[in-house]
Amino acid sequence: MGNTVKRLSLTAWIFIGLAAGVLLGILAPGIAAKLPPVANVFLRLIKSIIAPLIFATLVYGIAGAGNIRAMGRIGLKSIIYFEIVTTVALFLGLAAVNIVKPGAGMRLTRTAEEAAVPKTTTSLSTILEHTFPASIIDAMARGEVLQIVVFALLFGAACASIGVKARPVVEFCESLAEVMFRYTKYVMYLAPFGVGAAMAVTVGTKGFGVLVGLGKLILTMYVAQVLFVVGVLGAVIAIARIPLRRFYQAAREPFLIAFSTASSEAALPRALQNMERFGVPKHIVAFVLPTGYSFNLDGSTLYLSLASVFVAQAAGVDLSIGQQIMMMLALMLTSKGVAGVPRAALVILAGTLATFGLPLEGAAVLLGIDAMMDMARTSVNVLGNCLATAVIARWEGYPLSMEEASDASGAGVTPPPLTTT
Repeated sequence: MGNTVKRLSLTAWIFIGLAAGVLLGILAPGIAAKLPPVANVFLRLIKSIIAPLIFATLVYGIAGAGNIRAMGRIGLKSIIYFEIVTTVALFLGLAAVNIVKPGAGMRLTRTAEEAAVPKTTTSLSTILEHTFPASIIDAMARGEVLQIVVFALLFGAACASIGVKARPVVEFCESLAEVMFRYTKYVMYLAPFGVGAAMAVTVGTKGFGVLVGLGKLILTMYVAQVLFVVGVLGAVIAIARIPLRRFYQAAREPFLIAFSTASSEAALPRALQNMERFGVPKHIVAFVLPTGYSFNLDGSTLYLSLASVFVAQAAGVDLSIGQQIMMMLALMLTSKGVAGVPRAALVILAGTLATFGLPLEGAAVLLGIDAMMDMARTSVNVLGNCLATAVIARWEGYPLSMEEASDASGAGVTPPPLTTT
């Protein structure tokens, strides 16, 4: 028995923590309501990893590659892929909400929670301006992932162009990345406790009663997300010839962490590490994965299209197909500003509702069940970004299957290592 317990993987322990948290939330909601500090400690430790890890891996990846033109090519391919996949996600959500009509028959009423929903106005100019950091220290302190990526991209390019004189800086970044991965390993020992506490708080405070009135919306969203994963991402895996079993082994733990914590940031360190083990080159993982956190949020964009039309249905507002398409175009822009943290999509939703004259109390209604939906959309975000790294690596001609790796090894190319999750 003792040997069996020792052989359990971290993934298994996370599953155990997840189940224990749900049971605690159901059986002892009073105790569960007192557990936010446990979940918050885990999330704070995870967030402490993000800035130094992204900076170190990206700078070392770019400078180590030594080919700035190659990074520009990878960036262009990434943006093309991101836009295609997120557009499909938006219109899949639009189709689902029009077929099922989960908001039909509901009557929105203003609640006290509406005042707590943040409002924002997002435009191309504000997103573009917000992308570039005025201070890298300030960007790291506030966890602005995209600003860190931009700074690290330029910094790494500068190191690559200088060459030998920049070698101490590049070696420092390589060492820092290794240290941060080991730091991540230590923090992940707390994952079962942090995940269990987060789930207990969600179930204990919200309860399953919140699902009664809006269960149809939740079911529609989950089905749409499953269809997207199986139909769209599955098709991408087949077209790009990604080895499914090894990809599952690499992506399952980041997916589970994202689902449990509803935070893309919490899953980022493990996703970076696992996709590199999967066989994606370091410089591609370091660039594509963090960039995807701002430009490739498949689950969030699907949810936003579904939720915005749901509010219109619940308010009795009949949107024409043209108006819905305009809303989708707006969401294609505004969804790029969604941060990889829990409940961030509500900010974008509130701004979209205001833009199209829909009642903002719709966002307040969704606030009560947002935790349940946030887990699904965030985990799909992480899964989509893990797949994006593999697709770009394949597009760049790197071997990902073990057969290809053997052939590449015979030709003098370093094969990808086995996943050891």
